[in-house]
Amino acid sequence: MDEFVKILAEINGKINGVVWGVPMLVLIIATGIYMTARTGFFQVTHAKYVSKETFFAIFKKKSVIKTKDKKAISQFQALSTALAATVGTGNIAGVATAIAVGGPGAVFWMWLSAFFGMMTNYSENVLGIFFRKKNDKGEWCGGAMYYLENGFKGGIKKLGKVLAVIFSIFCVLASFGIGNMTQVNNIANTLKDAFVPLGLPQIDIRITGAVIALLIALIIIGGIKRIGKVTEKVVPFMAALYVIGTLFIVFANIKQIPAVFGAIFRGAFGFDAVSGAFAGTLLKNAVTMGLKRGVFSNEAGLGSSVMVHSASDVKEPVVQGMWGIFEVFFDTIIICTLTAITILSSGAIDLSTGALVKEGLEGASLVTYAFQNTIHNFAGVFVAIATLFFAFSTMLGWSFYGTKSMEYLLGTKATYVYKFIFVIFVYIGATMNLSLAWDIADTLNGLMAIPNLIGVLVLSGIVFKITKNYVQRKIKKTDEDIEPMLSAYPETQAEHAEAVRNAE
Repeated sequence: MDEFVKILAEINGKINGVVWGVPMLVLIIATGIYMTARTGFFQVTHAKYVSKETFFAIFKKKSVIKTKDKKAISQFQALSTALAATVGTGNIAGVATAIAVGGPGAVFWMWLSAFFGMMTNYSENVLGIFFRKKNDKGEWCGGAMYYLENGFKGGIKKLGKVLAVIFSIFCVLASFGIGNMTQVNNIANTLKDAFVPLGLPQIDIRITGAVIALLIALIIIGGIKRIGKVTEKVVPFMAALYVIGTLFIVFANIKQIPAVFGAIFRGAFGFDAVSGAFAGTLLKNAVTMGLKRGVFSNEAGLGSSVMVHSASDVKEPVVQGMWGIFEVFFDTIIICTLTAITILSSGAIDLSTGALVKEGLEGASLVTYAFQNTIHNFAGVFVAIATLFFAFSTMLGWSFYGTKSMEYLLGTKATYVYKFIFVIFVYIGATMNLSLAWDIADTLNGLMAIPNLIGVLVLSGIVFKITKNYVQRKIKKTDEDIEPMLSAYPETQAEHAEAVRNAE
């Protein structure tokens, strides 16, 4: 058995080296650059409009947070569920790993991946809404598999179908790894000793696994409506809790902030106080780890969050696309940056060299160390609670991704079997050593990006047309009587067009 595990690890390592290698990272970032340039830097030139229609709309438009559609979720619920999946342990352990391996400079490349990733996520969501369909329950079904199958025409139509199936298979498998076992394993092991410094006993990982499995079962059995109702409450709470906690550390170390940003920009371009091959290695690590962890955190380019965005009651593809921009901004520019500044301002990293001040610090332990320098015994408790909420919400989001992919592959009835297996794997994940599972999950997560990015690039012309159409109608408000581009299917197009006219 040990020999089999060793062989499996070697095979996965080679595949992972390709999947998350430089060519793939270049493809992901290049796609974002291309979509950004061709849409006229939409995330910058229309930043005010995007913020008005997303974040500020939460407080001003009731239709954004509530929906009358019994088979769909609101725009805010779609965002919350998408953030539930993306704002996870990658925002804590992932950022810490990027800094530990790539130094402070990795943070800059994380920002860069998010800037261009905004438009990749935007494009995915635009295509997701445009090509979505309703299932036999009257629920919206959308995602990379639908725009791959229905968007590809002519001689490449069969290719689109093949890519759609491949994407769905990878998504189902990834949902058991990155969206389930690795998350609950992180929760169980973080909670295990978190309260010991306060004089409380260890928490048995089997108990943690059983409780989390029960909670997950009670929520996902209710489908997207129940998941949306839970995430719209959990995500704002967990985000506020984490933001307040990290800001407390940042303000406590406020004098270090100039040095922190100096280290980030020096490290990003290899200007640290080192020389020769070592400097080149640090620069390479900063770039690759920053880009990799940025993509891993916000999932822009993977095509995962499109599935939940497509369940929104929205009629305009661009509107949900703008929520995708905000999703990446909040996940990486806000949450990941706060984690990074917390670590870098705490003294856990030598800002002049980018080296760890204490051997053995990695992942969540590095974040815990950063908190310990300020709040001591409560550090482990805070990080454990943050990990609990982040990982639990990620499991909810990914359970939906896996459900929709299984539905695409085998039909609606197969989703009941999938949900049952998903819950079983929650308990298994809590009680197992998952070092190899983490690596395999990382590989599967990356494999999803290949068919999705092909789809985004092939169908990029449609994204540009839809964007131009919306800008002329809603932002520039030209006098021309332009027919909105809302769906690839005539019946849905007519229905949505009428709804848009009535709303105006």
